[in-house]
Amino acid sequence: MTEGLASDPEDSPPAGAAHAKDSPFGPVLCALAAGWSRLGRELEADRDRWILWLPVGLGGGVALYFALPAEPPGWASMATVGVPALLMILLRSRPAALAGLMLLVAVAGGFALAALRTVLVERPMLTRDLGFVTVTGRVMAVERQPDAVRVTLADPVVDRLKPAETPGAVRIRITGRHPPPQPGTVIRLRTSLSPPAPPAEPGAFDFQRRAFFMGLGGVGFSTSRPELVEAPPPGGWRAVSIAFETARAYIARRVAETIPDPAEAGVTAALLNGEEAAIPEPTMEAFRNSGLAHLLSISGLHVGIAAGILYHLVRALLALVPFVALRWPIKKIAALSGILSALAYTMLVGAPLPTLRSVLMTGLVMVAIIADRDPLSMRLVAFAAVVTIATDPEGMLGPSFQMSFAAVVALIAVYERVGAPLAELRQGLGWIGQALFYVGGIMLTSVIATAATTPFSLFHFQQIAFYGVLSNMIAIPLTSFWVMPWSLVSYALLPFGVEGPALVAMNWGVRGIIATAEFFGSLPGAALLVPAMPAAGFAAVVSGGIWLCAWTRRWRWWGLVAIVAGLASPALVARPDLLVSVDGRLMAARGPDGRLSLSRDSEGRVADTWLRRDGAREPDEPWPEVGTAAGGRLRCDALGCLYRLNGRTVALLRAPDALPEDCAAADLVIVAQPARGCRAPLVVDRWRLRREGAQAIFLDPGGIRLDSVRGLRGDRPWTGLPVPP
Repeated sequence: MTEGLASDPEDSPPAGAAHAKDSPFGPVLCALAAGWSRLGRELEADRDRWILWLPVGLGGGVALYFALPAEPPGWASMATVGVPALLMILLRSRPAALAGLMLLVAVAGGFALAALRTVLVERPMLTRDLGFVTVTGRVMAVERQPDAVRVTLADPVVDRLKPAETPGAVRIRITGRHPPPQPGTVIRLRTSLSPPAPPAEPGAFDFQRRAFFMGLGGVGFSTSRPELVEAPPPGGWRAVSIAFETARAYIARRVAETIPDPAEAGVTAALLNGEEAAIPEPTMEAFRNSGLAHLLSISGLHVGIAAGILYHLVRALLALVPFVALRWPIKKIAALSGILSALAYTMLVGAPLPTLRSVLMTGLVMVAIIADRDPLSMRLVAFAAVVTIATDPEGMLGPSFQMSFAAVVALIAVYERVGAPLAELRQGLGWIGQALFYVGGIMLTSVIATAATTPFSLFHFQQIAFYGVLSNMIAIPLTSFWVMPWSLVSYALLPFGVEGPALVAMNWGVRGIIATAEFFGSLPGAALLVPAMPAAGFAAVVSGGIWLCAWTRRWRWWGLVAIVAGLASPALVARPDLLVSVDGRLMAARGPDGRLSLSRDSEGRVADTWLRRDGAREPDEPWPEVGTAAGGRLRCDALGCLYRLNGRTVALLRAPDALPEDCAAADLVIVAQPARGCRAPLVVDRWRLRREGAQAIFLDPGGIRLDSVRGLRGDRPWTGLPVPP
């Protein structure tokens, strides 16, 4: 009788639970033991999904490395890998412990990869403005803009800089009245050279870090005509890169000669050679507001379409020859053709980082076809993420990596659930049903991809495009079935100089895409700007999304809690009351209505960043010469302004003449010049800005808090700040 009533082993209490009941903490210990046991069972049931957490751990290690305030010692990452790896061997029979230790090993591995990448790419970076100097270097890239060109010079020689202090590359803007130099040539020009710009405020986009990993140590502009310098031709991979750069320049020139409209020519050229800089700003704004900006960034969509078109074309042509179709593996030959086309397309568009990731994933899909494996699976995406993170750890922090993988992971996670029912539903449909099914598939794909990428758009761009699903339903089929096929025809005809008709036909589709972007981008409420999402909220959204997509059991739905909490985080974080730029020339003050007033009219990068991260398109009224602003909080005279909030007084000076008076009365003094002898409790002057970068200031009832760019980033190889002139 007792045997017949025996319970399931999974429902039996954990070992030691009986003794725990006699303890004062018995109920708590029993609950913890039961929870640990349940966790182990859940993990064991989803054991085949553990591998998906390898790229997550690597990414976590990379994020941890970049979050450090100082460069870690070289031995730290190796030590953190060894200890959990040894524990994995000892605890391999315990599922929960084993899964956690595997994740720790991956985190340590990602940390080590990021540290190694920094050592490998480190080159000198400018830390001060040099003024006008003579620069000589080899042209490696030419970016065409509406009124100028931007050239990247490799191995530059710079006046007044020793070789050990000279960056590995610099980027110079040359006005449009001078003819652009040819890729591969060595030029000499007079240019103003400065360090890459630091973040406009703490937490904003870090161009300095991006430039460091691009090997770019200085930026500048020149108004002089580039002078050619005799030099031997480059060799090796550099010669190959220059050849493709020359091909991109030829494509841009042929497109401009064939298509007179600047917007249409810019978009057509962007799809053919990857250069977006020539697209007029109103057109770019329409693409952003309509949710179609991803079409201008050569990514997985374009590479996948190019490879897919050639795959199906080669397979269809080979199938027309019975002798070949019956004896050769035409499907695998077509897949190999798709890989080659993806590689060629990537080189033609300049091999930007999103395209390299896309060609990797496209190549893996084609390799899976060759190996007779499922070409679309979470494991395939995980492998692509591992390779991408290993080769470019810093790229993981950028929006292109995050948005492309988020969209792919979300699509596969959904179709893992609904793929089989949809396949059954599709069987037996007539041509009308098939057409409706295709439209429904585009709608579902657009909704999933938009939902998956929206949090990343909020974090990086502070923007939501409300009509993205509708605009993509029109633009993506137009791109897939008209624009991209004609682009492949144009590629085939360009070497012979007879690509004109193909470019015109391609441009008909481009015209339709631009019209779609302009229509949806101009609708009321097409795009909404929101305040910047804090890093902690973004981490919650990413963690919740990964948890939701990686597991298959019911506990995956707990990921929604983290996603909702992360999306709500911008409303819980206060924005600064005052902002000061790195050179002290631009300041902003917040009024009672939450809007920012700027110290001067400005349409530059810093002002745009402040407003966008505030969720605003336009500033409040500028500071007056004499009078009040910021809802009465700011009172100005000829020498400066006083800002009062929560019983605190801040002096924002236009000139140092007011220092003696304001240093004696204000709680905080802000001035762009040195504030020698100022006795105020807090001082932000030229020297502090030079050391710490832009400042975000909070006037709380309990005191004044100053957040700086350097305080958030720490002291890393890429954090040298420019010295104000």
